[in-house]
Amino acid sequence: MNLQILHRNDLPLGGFAGLKEHRLVVDEKVGGNNESWNGLGNFVYLADAHFVPKGETRLHSHKEIDVISIMVEGRVVHEGSLEHGKFLDTNQAQAQRAGGEGFEHNEINPDNEQNRMLQLWVLPETEGEPAAYKFYSLDHGKLTLVYGGTKSQDATLDSHTHIEVGILDQGQKISKAGVFMAYITRGAGELNGEKLMDGDLVRGQNLDFTATTDNVLLVVVSNEEL
Repeated sequence: MNLQILHRNDLPLGGFAGLKEHRLVVDEKVGGNNESWNGLGNFVYLADAHFVPKGETRLHSHKEIDVISIMVEGRVVHEGSLEHGKFLDTNQAQAQRAGGEGFEHNEINPDNEQNRMLQLWVLPETEGEPAAYKFYSLDHGKLTLVYGGTKSQDATLDSHTHIEVGILDQGQKISKAGVFMAYITRGAGELNGEKLMDGDLVRGQNLDFTATTDNVLLVVVSNEEL
């Protein structure tokens, strides 16, 4: 598979309420169009978003979708039916399963500075499950699995779709076999011979990534057999 690259800044800036975002993945399964890409497997949505100072999304609901949020810079506080009052800070991630039960939440920037957050959606493989919540502090120098795995474990929400996040300094490397999608933020790197920068989304096979600056945040989506 040839490497494909989508540049965030080639896409329009949208959003709602106090949230501004570039939507890089909006799969046709959830009403996407030609501006954005389809996802991989049940991964259907990726937005690179920022909240204006003291901005919020306002209370809204989700049902039968898994929502993964990764804090790139700053923090948000969550109000609603899952983990009310929980703060998500820089280099932390959360995964929320709406299931058949559903949940509602309001995401708020509590600070006087703009923040930055990535949000990914994955369609559930089993409908009607109870709502659930997972929280992660991201490791440096390696990929941290924040979504996906077998039903026999409780560390992550189960799915054939895997989402891993790495924080890498200059010279650190990540390799992964198979088809993947990867999104680079906060810095630059080289992936399979291509130079990439903050805001580049890549689709390819057999990932080989080297960070060329410090404090790179790399998100990798793949499908694994359970």
